[in-house]
Amino acid sequence: MLIIVGALIVIAATLGGFMMEGGKPILLMQPAEFVVIGGICLGVVVIASPAHVLKEVLHKTIGAIKGKAEGMKEFSELLKLLYEIFMIGRRSGLIALEEHVMDPKNSAIFKKYPSVLNHHERLEYLCNGLKPVIDGKIKPDQLSDLMEAELDAKATEAEHPLHVIQLVADSLPAIGIVAAVLGIINTMSAISEGPEVVGEKVAAALTGTLLGIFIAYGFMSPLGARLKANVASDEQFLKCIMQAVAGFAKGLAPLTAVEIARRSLDSHVQPNGPELEKELKALGAK
Repeated sequence: MLIIVGALIVIAATLGGFMMEGGKPILLMQPAEFVVIGGICLGVVVIASPAHVLKEVLHKTIGAIKGKAEGMKEFSELLKLLYEIFMIGRRSGLIALEEHVMDPKNSAIFKKYPSVLNHHERLEYLCNGLKPVIDGKIKPDQLSDLMEAELDAKATEAEHPLHVIQLVADSLPAIGIVAAVLGIINTMSAISEGPEVVGEKVAAALTGTLLGIFIAYGFMSPLGARLKANVASDEQFLKCIMQAVAGFAKGLAPLTAVEIARRSLDSHVQPNGPELEKELKALGAK
């Protein structure tokens, strides 16, 4: 919810400063300017985005507003899941993993870790990485290249909504000028009605320029930065999977493969090493 808090701070600071100088907030309420700016922005998004990108823009924006980012708990769950999967492969042979990987929704292990099970992209990436290991159709040294290629494709796809948001942010100041010019045209057509009417229309026109710049730098650019951070977090989740699975495929012990993945994480989401090792050993003892 921090994004909402930040938006409120932006609005409060802007209106507060305006009112301190004697301004009246009601003067900024110009419906026509909002219609022009909002309508053009919507049109820009529709023109620039295929249907699937439009859906992703909406999905990622809602996710950013909710403010749910991956934390230490989610990464800890992932590492525990990986360890349990690897332990089964080590104790019972890789073929024993087939029932879990081919039908994860009914796997007793996957069901324990909903942050992976209920996230289609993560679940698919993990299972796609484990299937070649189970089948033995690929050399362990080649698995990293395979998973990295898939990760690069997903990263490129995830950036499409970011480009759309950035396009809107970059366009908004100019869109505000368009709204202002339309207002000036109206002003010129009403110049014979006297200074009072002309003054009101000029103020309304200038509001268009203000709104364009205000929304661009107060909301859209920060939103783009938040979406980028969320995408980076999702990518780190997948990289963690890749590090662990590739290590296990090369013959590393489950604990070692998981430790390599843990060390690849940023410090603020990285589980404590000794504590995690203790929890993993407790899982392995069951």
